[in-house]
Amino acid sequence: MSNRNKKGSTAAAAPTTTKSSPKKNAPPTSSPHYQKILSRCVTILAVLTVVYYTSKNGKEITFAKQNEILRIRSQNLDCSESYKKDLKSFSGCMPEKCGRFVSDGLVTTGEADSLLNIAQKGIALGGSDGGASILDLHSGALSRGRSFVNVYSLENTKDIFNKADLTTYKVIKTKIQHAIGHNFGVDADKLFLTHPTFFSQIHPREAVTAHDEYWHPHVDKETYKSFHFTSLLYLNDYGKDFQGGRFVFVDKDNVNSTVEPRKARVSMFTSGAENLHFVEKVSAGVRYALTVSFTCDQTYAIADPTVKTVD
Repeated sequence: MSNRNKKGSTAAAAPTTTKSSPKKNAPPTSSPHYQKILSRCVTILAVLTVVYYTSKNGKEITFAKQNEILRIRSQNLDCSESYKKDLKSFSGCMPEKCGRFVSDGLVTTGEADSLLNIAQKGIALGGSDGGASILDLHSGALSRGRSFVNVYSLENTKDIFNKADLTTYKVIKTKIQHAIGHNFGVDADKLFLTHPTFFSQIHPREAVTAHDEYWHPHVDKETYKSFHFTSLLYLNDYGKDFQGGRFVFVDKDNVNSTVEPRKARVSMFTSGAENLHFVEKVSAGVRYALTVSFTCDQTYAIADPTVKTVD
């Protein structure tokens, strides 16, 4: 699912590198770093204002209910200007229309169970002290305590993952890639898997670090520069395996569009400011999901995890 310093993420934050500090002699008010922080504060304040009035007025539509089985459902939106400007550099990647899609027919429940097994096995080797844990099979990042470890450096990793696990993972990633291409009218071959792509596990425990605070409203493209298209594959069921944890798009006119997680349900959306969103706090049970992110910029592409990584 959040990098608190970057207005959150879809679930929990992947670890990031720290930039060097500005020179001590530079006037604080003229520092680009200071100006960037100020700009982010203004953005966060605006977002919180929208969320406050949305909650106050109680306007909400359920875009996808847990008990529905949807072949495909869509909401079209105008692309944000910043999103369109960024994509002009990448031929074949401008969507015909921005927005979001939900499908219950893309991934089977059996495939979702296989991925759930991978997530549970991997996260069991670590786990956050707070409410949100991640497992990134590409970088090896695994939440443990109040920080992260490399899952591939642990002694018993070789007994956890196998070639069949990673093959299932790759097949599902490819299905989602082509579904995004088809539904948004872009060339699927121009979409590249990017970081962070990760499993998330969310408990109702209190947050211990900023990485546990997954519920803040945010825009994926602002949180992660590489993102152009975001997808979420839910691995268990809202209302059965956990309470809370719905995915909420914050739209214009103070209306929330809510997706209730259903096992094997895939939610796909453009990563620009047109899709401001947050995840409700989980109040009971454990929520599992897989975030799969794509970029049109090949310099941000990451490779599929391979069995060599775990041998």
